[in-house]
Amino acid sequence: MAWRSSGHSNAELIENLFKNGLITTERVRDAFKKVDRAHYTPHQYAAYEDSPQSIGHSATISAPHMHASATESLLPFLRPGSRVLDIGSGSGYLTAVLAELVFPAGPRTEDAGRVVGLEHIRELKELGEINMAKSERGEDLMSDGRVEFVVGDGRKGWVEEAKGEKDAGWDAIHVGAAAKEAHKALIDQLRSPGRMFIPIEDKDGFGDQYIWVIDKDEKGEVKYKREYAVRYVPLCDAPK
Repeated sequence: MAWRSSGHSNAELIENLFKNGLITTERVRDAFKKVDRAHYTPHQYAAYEDSPQSIGHSATISAPHMHASATESLLPFLRPGSRVLDIGSGSGYLTAVLAELVFPAGPRTEDAGRVVGLEHIRELKELGEINMAKSERGEDLMSDGRVEFVVGDGRKGWVEEAKGEKDAGWDAIHVGAAAKEAHKALIDQLRSPGRMFIPIEDKDGFGDQYIWVIDKDEKGEVKYKREYAVRYVPLCDAPK
């Protein structure tokens, strides 16, 4: 149904995704409606198409239905006060959507939530910042550090100086590029409980990729579930 979900406006795109069952919850629908995809795509004429677009540096902004699938999967761990890591943040679009779920509009709470977009290419990290700052809401979320874009090796995750238990690890990790494996560093950084959504290249040697949902329960036990076939750019080193 993805090919039927494109629209002429952000609201129409998101409503079509919802109507076609590619977005299944109102929370996710409402979060996507708050983030105008046109602020994050290089070609405005295609901003509301349900298709990927190149953003340079061999990277893409994924099709909206893929971003929706990732968000729906991580939703149980996206709540006020959650700590969320978006690896391969690229355009910054999904980082902004995730932030809408962690920091709902209204009076600020004392919950120390945080959303970090991690990129291995500095120009893409800066692109995410530029795009998110196109809206007053996005600029506000970045101004006080609730949302931040950083540069690093996505395979190693992102470790911040922890002031206490509330500042360590991630409730939800989204990986927007295909990994060779479920990297131990990422699993170690998942909180208990926590969830990671990650495309992994199959070991059959044919280059097939599948989405894996990796859960860590309250006792620290890790479970792996293979979902569906996909095609992502690789999670790799930055260009020399």
